[in-house]
Amino acid sequence: MDKSTQQLNKLIFAALLLAITIVFGRIFIIPIPWTHGNVNLCDAGILIAAMLLGPVYGTAVGGLGGLFLDLISGYTQYAPFSLIAHGLEGLLAGWLYKKAGKNKFAEYGANLIAILVMVICYFFADSILYNWVAGVLGIGTNILQGIVGMVIAILIVPTIKKRINL
Repeated sequence: MDKSTQQLNKLIFAALLLAITIVFGRIFIIPIPWTHGNVNLCDAGILIAAMLLGPVYGTAVGGLGGLFLDLISGYTQYAPFSLIAHGLEGLLAGWLYKKAGKNKFAEYGANLIAILVMVICYFFADSILYNWVAGVLGIGTNILQGIVGMVIAILIVPTIKKRINL
């Protein structure tokens, strides 16, 4: 397969993962009244994209997925924050995952660091939009959201790698 065909396949797969990220986030959404936000499964799609396609596509899927999800779900106040939080999550997960090589411990660490950055971003988002108490109260739900997404990604990525040549 030549380089341009491979790049096109990656782009198409990234677009598919962006759509899946939005669908995961929209179908599995639990509103969190004390932060005015929600818990959803968009992190699964973001981490899958980052792990399979790397930091550039991880950033695009993360940032755009979070942004579009907020816009269509009625959480428009979070849209710019989600663009940054999930974009950074995808960037860090993809970059650190690539650096980890075949080291499983480092792969998990890459995802955990990316999730931690997402949680910190949403702490600031909640604190700016509402107050620092909302920021603190959102930490647990954002960690839960990230960890569930990471578990799903870790379970799914090996199977996708066996089936798709990217």
